[in-house]
Amino acid sequence: MRIPHPFRTSRTCLSALLAGAMGAALAGPAAAQDHTMRLVSESTVAATGAATAGTAPAYAPVPAPISGEEARAIAIDAYIYAYPMVLMEITRRIATSTGASGDGTAPMNQFGHKNSFPEASTAGVAWPNRDVLYSNLWYDVSAEPLVVHIPDSGGRYYFMPIMDMWTDVFASRGTRTSGGGEQTFVIVGPYWQGQLPAGVDVVRSPTGMGWLLGRIQADDPQQLAQVGQFQSGLSAMPLSQWARATYGANAPSYAAPGAAAAMAGSAPGTAGAPAYGQGMATPAAAYGQQAAPMQPAAAQPQPAAPAGSAGSATEQVAAMDAATFFRTFAEASRANPPHANDYPMLDRLRRLGLDFSQPFDFARLQPAVQQALTQAGPVAGARIEQALQRAGQSANGWRTVLDGIGTYGTGYLRRAAIAYAGLGANPPEDVIYPLAHFDDEGERLDGDEDYVIHFPADQLPPANAFWSITLYGEDHGFARTPHGRYSLTSNGPLEYNADGSLDIYVQSDEPRAARRANWLPSPEDGPFSLSMRVYWPKASALDGSWAPPPVRED
Repeated sequence: MRIPHPFRTSRTCLSALLAGAMGAALAGPAAAQDHTMRLVSESTVAATGAATAGTAPAYAPVPAPISGEEARAIAIDAYIYAYPMVLMEITRRIATSTGASGDGTAPMNQFGHKNSFPEASTAGVAWPNRDVLYSNLWYDVSAEPLVVHIPDSGGRYYFMPIMDMWTDVFASRGTRTSGGGEQTFVIVGPYWQGQLPAGVDVVRSPTGMGWLLGRIQADDPQQLAQVGQFQSGLSAMPLSQWARATYGANAPSYAAPGAAAAMAGSAPGTAGAPAYGQGMATPAAAYGQQAAPMQPAAAQPQPAAPAGSAGSATEQVAAMDAATFFRTFAEASRANPPHANDYPMLDRLRRLGLDFSQPFDFARLQPAVQQALTQAGPVAGARIEQALQRAGQSANGWRTVLDGIGTYGTGYLRRAAIAYAGLGANPPEDVIYPLAHFDDEGERLDGDEDYVIHFPADQLPPANAFWSITLYGEDHGFARTPHGRYSLTSNGPLEYNADGSLDIYVQSDEPRAARRANWLPSPEDGPFSLSMRVYWPKASALDGSWAPPPVRED
C-alpha cells in the first residue's frame, strides 16, 4: 500500500525519535529504511495449494460462526499482532545471511560489530550518530543455551538490550543494570529445564530466538581503538562448546539431542558428569492446543523470500501477500511462543481457524477468511501509520518518546508502530532522543538562520552517563558542511558560562573564537533537524519534568 503523505512524515519523525535503531546497527542497503515505502501489499492473493480438479478443498474448521464484519476485524488484529515478529524474522535473515562477521552482520549465535562511524557521504543510514558503536548478536537457543561473555568496560558506558522475537526487551545488560565489570551469563530458551554450572547467571528468553543489540560509548574518535578492543572481547558460545573450552579434557559431557528428544527432555546424560544444556520441556500448550513438538529454529523450514525481496526488511514485508505473510509468521512462531498475556488474542485468531501451533496452509482456510486476511493488510497498515502520530510528548519545540517503547504488554498496535518506525528500539531508561524541527516561533529550522540553545545551569541535560546533540540535513543523514563536525557531546571540550549555564550555537558560518567550542555547523541553506541523545537519563528526564530549552534565533 502506498502510504499517504502525512503518514510518511510521521514515520520519518518517529524514526528519528527512536534514533534509527536498526539502520545504524546493520550494514548495507538492505538495512536502510525507506520512508516512502509501502507498509503492506495491496496485491490480490491467489489461493495456494488449490484442490485437485473434481476434489473438494479441505478447509480448516472455524470453531464458531462469525459475521463477515467480525472476521474482517479479527483479520486486521491478526495482521497488527503478527507484524513485529514477521519484521524481526526478515531482519534476522538479512543480518545473518553472511558467511562471516563483517560490518555489523554475522551468522546466528555470533557477534557482529560496527567499528567505525558513518560520514556525511555514507549512503543508506538514516539518523546516524557518532556517540556509540554497535555490536549485534542474533541468537537461537531453541536447541541449546548460549553462553555470552562481556569483558570489563573500563568505565565506558554501554547497554545491551535483549529483545525477544516479539520485539519486547526482556533483559538489558550493561552499566546501568548489571554494572561495567566482566560478566558471563547464559541465555536459555523458554522451556529449557536442564542443569548449568554453579554460579552462572541465567537470562531466560521468552522466545527461542532473539536479538541483543549493544551500544558502546564512543563519543571520542581518539578512543575507537579502545572500543574495538572491548568489542573483540565480546563472545557467544553454545553451552556444550563453552564447557569444552573452559574445562578441556575434564569438561562435563554434552551430547546434543535430536529436536524431538530435546523438546521432550529425554536427551541422555553422561554418567559421572553433569550434561549441561539438557532438558527442553515441550511447549505443547503454548498456543492453547495440543501442539506438535517445537523444532529448534535451525531445523525448521525457512520460508522462501517473496518475489522481488531485495531491499530493506520493511520493504520485503510490505511486498508480501497475505498467504506469505501469515505463513512466515506461523513458521517463525513455531520456535517463538506467545507471551502469557496473549491468550485472549490467540482465542480471537482461532475463531478464524488460525491455529499457529500447527503447520499453516492458507489454502485450507475458509474462503471468507482468506478474503478477510487478504483485505486486512492495507487497513492494518493505515492504522499502524496513524499510531505513529500519537507517539511522543512535545515541550519547548522538542518531541520525545518517554513511554510505551521497548516493552508493550498487550499494546499490539503500539508495538507494531514502533517496530515499523525503528526496529530495535530500547527502553527510555537507557537513552531518550528529543527531536526538534522548529524554532521557538514555530518556524522550520533552516541554514539561512543562526540559532542558540541556552541551557540554564540547573537545566543541563540530566544524564547519568553523557549526552549529545546532532544536526541532520534534509535527507536525515549528517549535514554536508566543510567543517566535518556533526555533533557535540558533554564529554567534549565545551565552554560553560561563568554561572554554569551552557550555550550551543547552531549556524553555517564559523563563529568568533569564544563560541567555537560550542558551535554545531549547519548547512548554508535548507531545512535541518536537531536530535539530542541523553544516555542513562535521570528521573527528571523520564517523567517529563525536564525538557530541552527552545531553539531561538541568535
